[in-house]
Amino acid sequence: MSTPIVLSAAASSRPAAGKPSPIKLGLASYTFRNFSRAQLIGFMQQLGVSELNAKDVKDHLPTDPKLESQAMADYTAAGIKLHAAGAIYFLKDNDDDIRAQFEYCKRAGVAIIVAGDPTPASLPRVEKFVKQYDIRIAIHNHGPEDKLWQSPLDILKLINNMDPRIGCCIDVGHTERAGTDVVEAIHAVGPRLFNLHMKDLADLHVKESQVAVGEGKMPVRAIFEALIANRYAGFVDLEYEIHADDPMPGVTSSFSYLRGVLAGMGYAKGE
Repeated sequence: MSTPIVLSAAASSRPAAGKPSPIKLGLASYTFRNFSRAQLIGFMQQLGVSELNAKDVKDHLPTDPKLESQAMADYTAAGIKLHAAGAIYFLKDNDDDIRAQFEYCKRAGVAIIVAGDPTPASLPRVEKFVKQYDIRIAIHNHGPEDKLWQSPLDILKLINNMDPRIGCCIDVGHTERAGTDVVEAIHAVGPRLFNLHMKDLADLHVKESQVAVGEGKMPVRAIFEALIANRYAGFVDLEYEIHADDPMPGVTSSFSYLRGVLAGMGYAKGE
């Protein structure tokens, strides 16, 4: 009598058939901010996710060049690719500080900097380095608490006439809490959307109501449809910010749901 094969929740949720997905799923390393790089890599392997938006938290992507080099070697050995870094904060409007952030990302080989709260006054200086390094900037909106960038539409107003490599990272939860329909925001930002942070909320107006993706009111399928309609080429990065000491149950459930939505749309998988 043969022994039945038992698949993990993450593996069993992956659709076995379908056309290749235009939606690419990734992970924001902030999700595992209380865990080391080695643990992060292990979790990603369990999840079957190989694309990472890394942040300088714990030892995920240190700013020290030697430590950063070791981190990149560890990711490469594990088959993990970095498509973005951040959120990175541009705290000073001066060349040395901004150059240091671009050098950090250049060493990591990432094409996108997810930027938290660069001031409007600093944007021309940031634009200079975007042109010099040919690294895109995706400004992250942070909802109604943010003094600068509550909604992606706030960002769009100030960057529309800037270099096309300056764009947005839409955080779907913060966008909805700012009173902006996230699907409309995706269409409005269009080709300036470089990264998207996925989360779910039981109440789209309450930050503290975050739940695993699929358990709240976030219109995930409509978000995917909008991204596909706009031919979005970036990643949908899960950013699960709750249960920091034990995130894997919610993370596993979230990826299962995201993959299930893609399967329901007739796609094979999202990474």
